Amino acid sequence: MNHPVQRRDAVAPVPPARIATLDDLREHLQWAIELEHATLPPYLCALYSLDPERNPEAVQVVAGVFAEEMLHLALAANLLNAVGGSPRLDTPRMLQPYPRRLPHGDRSLQLSLLPFGAEALDMFLRLERPAPPDAPPEDDGYETIGQFYAAIGDGLRHLCDRLGEREVFSGDPARQVHGGHFRNTAGRLVAVGDLASALAALEEIVEQGEGLAGGEVWDGDRDVHHPERDEVAHYYRFQELRAGRRYRRGDTPRSGPTGEAISVDLDGVLPMRRDPRRADHAPGSPIRTAQEEFDHTYCAVLHLLEQAFNGSPRLLAVATGTMYGLRAQVQALMRMPDEDGTTAGPTFEYVAPELRRWSTGDRQRIVVLAGGPYLVYGGLPLRRKRKIVSAEGDALTWRTGDALPTEDTYALCRCGRSGAKPFCDGTHAVIGFDGTESADVRPYAELQHVHDGTGISAQRVGELCVHAAFCLGRTRPIAEMLADTGDSDVRSTVMGRIDHCPSGSYSYALERGGETVEPDLPRAISVLEEEGGLAGALWVTGGVPVLRADGRPLETRNRITLCRCGHSSGKPLCDGTHRKIDFREEGTGATTAERSHPRM
Repeated sequence: MNHPVQRRDAVAPVPPARIATLDDLREHLQWAIELEHATLPPYLCALYSLDPERNPEAVQVVAGVFAEEMLHLALAANLLNAVGGSPRLDTPRMLQPYPRRLPHGDRSLQLSLLPFGAEALDMFLRLERPAPPDAPPEDDGYETIGQFYAAIGDGLRHLCDRLGEREVFSGDPARQVHGGHFRNTAGRLVAVGDLASALAALEEIVEQGEGLAGGEVWDGDRDVHHPERDEVAHYYRFQELRAGRRYRRGDTPRSGPTGEAISVDLDGVLPMRRDPRRADHAPGSPIRTAQEEFDHTYCAVLHLLEQAFNGSPRLLAVATGTMYGLRAQVQALMRMPDEDGTTAGPTFEYVAPELRRWSTGDRQRIVVLAGGPYLVYGGLPLRRKRKIVSAEGDALTWRTGDALPTEDTYALCRCGRSGAKPFCDGTHAVIGFDGTESADVRPYAELQHVHDGTGISAQRVGELCVHAAFCLGRTRPIAEMLADTGDSDVRSTVMGRIDHCPSGSYSYALERGGETVEPDLPRAISVLEEEGGLAGALWVTGGVPVLRADGRPLETRNRITLCRCGHSSGKPLCDGTHRKIDFREEGTGATTAERSHPRM
């Protein structure tokens, strides 16, 4: 007897997961990093084109969105690190020319660099547009950002079901950045280590952009500028600016904002040229030079972010501080007259590492950031050293203290105001630190004054003196003792005092013109503490190269001292000013409120 054939195709097949492998997932999370970054230059241009006195509400809106997009970038990096990936930011892919589309997004959406105005608002509203309630997840060619992140969420669930959470979340937890590294928004910087925290990170990104699930205009946080108010999601903040009113309780996406009036003064906007390019101006012209300077700084931000997300999470504060510090460069450009009644603007063009003023790589070195901290590369050891003095206060020697835990790349405070000294916490950007360098870059041999004794020829460069006082002694300074160096005990004492000079202001040879005799010092950085708890210089030993912010190297010497009080007249070198101002490690940081909400 024949039986009827069952038609299996009557049941719709389950579609294959769009993100089906861990490699797929990591690729999409790298796209997420590129997506979040692509929004930053347009927001930054609109923000800095606004006169904050005439447009305070618009400045608050755009600044708040910009800070939260930085948060979303960090969350995307946490997600990628959690699943065993390596975030990449210092790459030409991050700075494709504007106008450009979102990475792997809807090709009809083009992002441009524009001053604030109706066209910029249209672009931001299209960018932040919420997904319709029934919109399917889209892992490529997505119409809305929410649909893209929904596809990532589906991929995470699928892979956890198939492979198990432990296999999916195989990344190093030490690479996670968290609330201790980022305090610039009301949002949550979620450390990701399992499916629940990964989905929470995705929810944070989507809700800040599109609003709470169910079609609400709120994002679930308190307004960072007005803590008494609930915070409105990005899309609806831009709707407020367009409508000239705030949302209030009871308002919906359909009703629009019905609350208090807000105003935008379009006459208080700098008329920046659309999508500026370096090539539009001759090399060496003031605008081209300023644009190149900006691009160097912006690529430094990308470099710092990549370092922060790849094993040096403390650098996130330095990167965000440097990002906020771009304001002066952008606003200076926007005040330079350009063609057709417009002004110049930043170009956001990539500068290859080998063309930067300081090269990248893992070799041990110290790089001075313009207006910022010292970046220390290559895992240089960091420890404390305390001056030992006699009962009468005479300098005797240095005692090496505890080693300080560091990451392979770390940043040391240069402004003197960090709340995490000796490390940088980004305060330099809050206080507007002027890190202009004025140290004489001529070689030691050209600056030295030579004083001969018997069996010793002392060399001194007064500009390097940090007043550590080893050269003074209880009764006579070295300059007077040289006359008695026929006595080997006196000569030995002079040699010992010079060996203890941290800056190398004093050095010696056995005869005039002979080879300088240097103490055997390790490659390291020492945080000096002088008598009475006075905070001294950073003592760099062992011939570590130091590069100024303008790219010029300081002469590599066995020992140099770097200013960390922020007040030396010969930055980046210490000149002893910390003694005049009674510099201490405690009580010199920016306030908590300043660090939490730096001015954009």
